[in-house]
Amino acid sequence: MRNIVQSASNNEIVSIKPTKIKPTVSKKILSIVGRTNATYKLIREGDRILLGLSGGKDSILLATIFTYIKQHAPFNFDFLAMTVDYGRGGEYEYIFEYCEMLGIPYELNRTEIFKILENHKKEGSIYCSFCSRMRRGELYNIALQRGFNKIALAHHLDDAAESFIMNLTYNGSLRSMPPYYKAQNGLGVIRPLIFVRERQIIDFIATNNIYIAPDCNCPINWLPEDKRPHARGESKKLLKELESKNPLLFKSLKNAFSNLHANSFCDTRFLDSQDIGIDEVGND
Repeated sequence: MRNIVQSASNNEIVSIKPTKIKPTVSKKILSIVGRTNATYKLIREGDRILLGLSGGKDSILLATIFTYIKQHAPFNFDFLAMTVDYGRGGEYEYIFEYCEMLGIPYELNRTEIFKILENHKKEGSIYCSFCSRMRRGELYNIALQRGFNKIALAHHLDDAAESFIMNLTYNGSLRSMPPYYKAQNGLGVIRPLIFVRERQIIDFIATNNIYIAPDCNCPINWLPEDKRPHARGESKKLLKELESKNPLLFKSLKNAFSNLHANSFCDTRFLDSQDIGIDEVGND
């Protein structure tokens, strides 16, 4: 299969010239991503960014937006889109063709993640978290080896809301997905779509008639229905139900994610130890 990225000897990323008309991204989405980037400084002058491109609707939009930013932003940066294969093959031709059409530098990285997953997954645990960590780890390794300073992921506002609900109800923690964080290995991880709604992404795909292959190779699809993880599905269902009663739900959640009052909870790290006895708080 063809590889449409050209790597110069100095590790420069060179794009192929676009061959067709670029899909149209709505002004609303571009505005949201633009404000997010301006607020959190996700992409900066001189950045070399490795973009995780699974071939799903979210990462396809993110790769498309990166071409817009590359052309119109008042700063220079480079990016490479990369698919991490599980090790069982898959339908990738449409990703090559899409990237070729837009001049997106792209590589397919084949791994043995599935074999490792089968050998090391703990009995009773689900595939998702282990597989996600393995794929993320592969991106980290490549980024460090090849001089990238950031990794771009395509999580959106619905993902952040679902993760918040799952952590709250299943893990006992107030945790979601930040637009930016620095990994322990020093790499920056950015989420430019974090305030974009999933339905806006679906509209982008439908409006531009973009083909997205079903993720038949996802290990979850090989499990019986009663063995598949249910937490995210239940969280999605709950959010849908709440939004039907409150159409401004996701606007409120977006604002809440940026409006924390840590000292209104019971975590002793955020309570003033001079005013209350920390030992007393911890033991009562």
